[in-house]
Amino acid sequence: MSEASAPAVHATVVAIGEWAVAILGPSGSGKSDLALRLIDRGAVLVGDDYVHIRSRDNLPWASAAPALAGKLEVRGIGVLPFEFRDTATLRLCVVLGKAGERMPDPWPTAPLAGFSIPCLLLNGFEASAPIKVELAVKSVVDAGLWPVPVS
Repeated sequence: MSEASAPAVHATVVAIGEWAVAILGPSGSGKSDLALRLIDRGAVLVGDDYVHIRSRDNLPWASAAPALAGKLEVRGIGVLPFEFRDTATLRLCVVLGKAGERMPDPWPTAPLAGFSIPCLLLNGFEASAPIKVELAVKSVVDAGLWPVPVS
């Protein structure tokens, strides 16, 4: 599937280590803000605002919409250039604005671009939000949880 035909998703994606995290939520929910704080902690931008998600080796891979590659909106300042990765395997999605369970079991999932993806429900403006995202990535990797194609 070419980038042009890959589904466009309204999300911000960062790579934490080798794994991509898609941050989802309505406009103003803090997607770019959370990405900025994760980048400050060592994550790398994959794409902001709109990303393409395509299947490769039966896994979801995220990349920036070409016109937005290497750009992140920093509210109150503008759209700024950032170091970025062309693509990364999506391992977790974060849904902003929803409260998650205190200790979810089993790990929740969310449908995204034809996959069921491990999901963290989070208030993105909490001071601990970037740390929770990093810990969630580690948790899904340690647990061997992978996105699963859905029909």
